Amino acid sequence: MKKECLECGETIVGRIDKKFCSDYCRNAYNNKLNKDSKNLVRNINNRLRKNYRILEALNPNEKIKTSKYKLLERGFDFNYFTSIYTTKAGNVYYFIYDQGYLPLENDFYALVKRNR
Repeated sequence: MKKECLECGETIVGRIDKKFCSDYCRNAYNNKLNKDSKNLVRNINNRLRKNYRILEALNPNEKIKTSKYKLLERGFDFNYFTSIYTTKAGNVYYFIYDQGYLPLENDFYALVKRNR
């Protein structure tokens, strides 16, 4: 029984469990499979990545206070974060993975890094 490459349809020579005729076909097939059908997920991940880099750059020592202006000037988007943490005192921290921020008075923010 002849097996055909899942990507190009060429006849496969070699092991019985082989699915592709070449590394090129294997990569092309998997790239198509993993491509987002819409750009939504990719755009959100890019936005989260940018926010993370901004927080990381402004907060090298794991705790600092900064202004909303500095965040916005670098392109920070407050609509994108990965989690919310509310303390017992009622303070609400917004996190992008392990980098977080706490809104303070007068458009200032406390930037923190969660250590685990």
